[in-house]
Amino acid sequence: MASGFFALLDDVALLMDDVAAMSKIATKKTAGILADDLAVNAEKASGFISSRELPVLFKIAKGSLLSKVIILPVAFLLSAFIPFVIAPILLIGGVYLAFEGAEKIYHYIFDKSDAKAKAPVIEMTETELLAYEDKKVKDAIVVDFILSVEIVIIALGTVTDQPLKIQIFVVSIVALLATIGVYGLVALLVRMDDLGLKLIKSSNGKAGFSNSVGTGLVKTLPVLVRGLGILGTFAMILVAGGIFVHNLHFLEELLQSLPSIVAELIVGLLVGIIAVFVFKMVMKVIGKK
Repeated sequence: MASGFFALLDDVALLMDDVAAMSKIATKKTAGILADDLAVNAEKASGFISSRELPVLFKIAKGSLLSKVIILPVAFLLSAFIPFVIAPILLIGGVYLAFEGAEKIYHYIFDKSDAKAKAPVIEMTETELLAYEDKKVKDAIVVDFILSVEIVIIALGTVTDQPLKIQIFVVSIVALLATIGVYGLVALLVRMDDLGLKLIKSSNGKAGFSNSVGTGLVKTLPVLVRGLGILGTFAMILVAGGIFVHNLHFLEELLQSLPSIVAELIVGLLVGIIAVFVFKMVMKVIGKK
């Protein structure tokens, strides 16, 4: 009896070791998308008055958890009964990520005048503000849903050769960590300027440690959000390139002489450029019609 109990404990320990090891690999694979998720949500949760930033972020986080509750069972069913569809879904997601990254670069290069133009300041009623807030929350949840699908599928792709119970543990852990980690960091980011203003206020206008740190925090936040946006853009292209290189063996053989990061960047950019070109052509045709 005792030996059976200890054998069970040993099996559980081995299972948890496997789960921990595979979770680490899966988390590394999804790091690029997590960076973009962080940048997107930091942008979506900013631009509100201080008292609304955290409530808005909480709404987006709830939507993100609900998305994963929907996505995870579907992903496990696909893995259990029709695993051959995982790779095509990954490739479709890779096209989307490459398109998003390439489109951001396109707008940065060709739409500089639009980017530099200041948006007009518009006075809104309370009802209009709430409607604006709801729209931003819905937009953020839609983007998060798409990114969540990619996170789950990429994480699942790293454990498709493992038993189903390990797949469930690993992918669920990665999905939960993604939500907690991303939204926890976003919460800290959007409160940076408020903390900075409090430190400046506490210094009573005198130069000193509090004033310097507060000013630094206020000035750092927009730079940090922009930096995360740039990092997220290149991360999406690299992740997309990695999806294509690792799932299309002819690409892997063709580019094997290059460092993996260079190969993934080249493929991601090419896929993104093609996707943006096709999208622009389709929009022109639709516009003419």
